[in-house]
Amino acid sequence: MALDRRLDVLAVCGVGMGTSLMLKMTAEDALNSLGVDARVENTDIGSARGMSPDVVIGQGMHTSELEDLAPVVITVSDFLDKEGLVEQLRERLSEKGWLA
Repeated sequence: MALDRRLDVLAVCGVGMGTSLMLKMTAEDALNSLGVDARVENTDIGSARGMSPDVVIGQGMHTSELEDLAPVVITVSDFLDKEGLVEQLRERLSEKGWLA
């Protein structure tokens, strides 16, 4: 059963500027490739803790601190690897039943 609303996604880095902005753009492209209606926001780890997203995407040093923040937490090492992120999103969103 696909999600019946827009998916809220956070791209997280330490400061919430450069790295998370690059990751946000990659995530938007990856989600578009999957046909997922999503709002992707980039933020810093401190601000992320006060949010309630469906998906968190970031480096391992940050996602390890945010494991219980969202139903889906994805760790990436290459912020520009769209195909790698597409595969991770496809797998994790399918597990949740959020991918049509």
